[in-house]
Amino acid sequence: MLLGAAWVPMWFFLNLYLQQVLGLGSFASGAALLPMTAAIMVGMVVVAPRLMPRIGTRPMVAGGLGVLAVGLALLSLVRPDGSFLVDVLPASLVAAAGMALAFIPSLQTAISSARPEEGGLASGIVNTGYQVGSALGLAAMTAVAASNGAGDLGDVVALTDGYSAAFLGAAGIAAAGGLVALATLRTRSTAVTGG
Repeated sequence: MLLGAAWVPMWFFLNLYLQQVLGLGSFASGAALLPMTAAIMVGMVVVAPRLMPRIGTRPMVAGGLGVLAVGLALLSLVRPDGSFLVDVLPASLVAAAGMALAFIPSLQTAISSARPEEGGLASGIVNTGYQVGSALGLAAMTAVAASNGAGDLGDVVALTDGYSAAFLGAAGIAAAGGLVALATLRTRSTAVTGG
C-alpha cells in the first residue's frame, strides 16, 4: 500500500509539473516520462531478479523504498524556471530504480508466502492493496499540494511549491514504507536451485 501511495502521486504531479510549469504539451510530457519507464522495465526484468537471490527480498524492498524516497526528495527540489534535463530526468531515474527494486521483491514475497492454492488470492490482495494505497496517497498528496499553493493555476511559483510539497510528502511515505518493511517483512526461506 505504501509503495503505491508514494509512487502514483509522483507520476501525477510530475506530469503536472512538466505541463503546467515547464510548459510541455501532453505528448512531449508523456515522452519525457519514457526514460523513467524504460529504467523501470530494465530494473524489473533484468536487475531485480538477479539481485533477489544475492541480497534477499527484505533488504531489496526496504532499500528500494529508500531509493524511491531519495528520488522523490530530489524531485521536491524542482524550480519554477527548471528544466527537464536538470530538474526531472536525474531524480526520476533514481525514483524509477527504487520502484523497480521494491516492486518485484514485494510481489514475490507476498505470493510465495501463500500456499500454492492461495496464490491467486494473495495476488489479488496485493493488487488491491496497491490500488487502495495509490488512491489514498494521491488524495493525500493532492491535499498537500493544494494547501501549499498548487490551487493557484496562474502562478508557476505557487504551482511549483505545491508540487514540491507533494513530492516531499510522497518521499515521506516511501521512507515510512521502507521502515515498515525492515521492521515487519518476513520471508519464508526457500532453497535456491541452480539451473
